[in-house]
Amino acid sequence: MEPKLVEAPQLPEKVFTTEKVGISRKTHEEHLKLWQGYANKTDEIRKALAEIDTDPAKANQIYSQMRALKVNYAFAYGGYINHSVYFDTMGGSGGKASGDVAALIDEAFGSFDRWAADWKATGIAGRGWAYLGYSPDEQRVFTFIGDSQDTFPAWNNHLLLAMDVYEHAYYLDFQTARAKYIDAYMQVIDWDAVNRRLARAR
Repeated sequence: MEPKLVEAPQLPEKVFTTEKVGISRKTHEEHLKLWQGYANKTDEIRKALAEIDTDPAKANQIYSQMRALKVNYAFAYGGYINHSVYFDTMGGSGGKASGDVAALIDEAFGSFDRWAADWKATGIAGRGWAYLGYSPDEQRVFTFIGDSQDTFPAWNNHLLLAMDVYEHAYYLDFQTARAKYIDAYMQVIDWDAVNRRLARAR
């Protein structure tokens, strides 16, 4: 069976407006190459899985082709999705949240300022990602850490906002000053895009 392939990533033009807060075009252009790499590897693994011998006798939890492909698929596809959300929700006017997500943030954290402090701390504490997820079961939002592309998934949560805090996302512009990068990032969150993601999740 021919596998379904992911869409080739392209940067939305709005992301380049982040230059006003110090996140440069060069950073985004280099970052795109990594995002494209995740897409390419996702497709490569999907093709391999479509052709793999599914004999259970050949599967093994120490090492087997099945294990290697399935484990690395989670990393590749996770990287593709995380970056899709990162770039989709960047390039806005930042500031306080608006719309329905603002009400959910106030309900879950008490105020936007308390959420903002939590978000920044989450970004500093994570090794790779900070996530804002929406739980349809609880009808609430939560923040999560992702140390890698595929670590600490929160089941049945919809990803509304993803902030890349790997050094490649900011080193050209901020060197090791991650906190300054997060401050800049928060000035360019696209809350309209976040609300569109929330509407689809609901």
